[in-house]
Amino acid sequence: MGAENLAYALTQVVHNFGAAAVLGGAVFALWPASRLGDGRQFAWLILLAWGAQILSGGLFGVTSFYYYGEMPDLSSVAMTALVVKVAAATAGFLLAAVYLARGKEWGHAGVKRSFQGLAALATLALTAAAFLRWFS
Repeated sequence: MGAENLAYALTQVVHNFGAAAVLGGAVFALWPASRLGDGRQFAWLILLAWGAQILSGGLFGVTSFYYYGEMPDLSSVAMTALVVKVAAATAGFLLAAVYLARGKEWGHAGVKRSFQGLAALATLALTAAAFLRWFS
């Protein structure tokens, strides 16, 4: 077993669990019955999961650079998907942070829209990940 394969696999584990938590946390808070009364707990989970997504995503690039001396050569489709994924992750992290900082002041509709936005951003990031994976 090569050290680079172990590094990629462990990074992928963190990335996969982060992906599950950003989408699952938002969807579970909204459906099948709203759990937005406990929204702050879900927002903390989602914030930490977005952080894990951002850090592990960067670690993929660092691992490539460390073991191969260069960043992965990405096609234009994969590069676009990466930009979309990074933008979605950044926006999701910021939305969760803003909700945690100011969400107590928002009405039910604002909180619901926040979690719908978090679910949409997670869906966008996961969709972009598929294009990044298969077009790189």
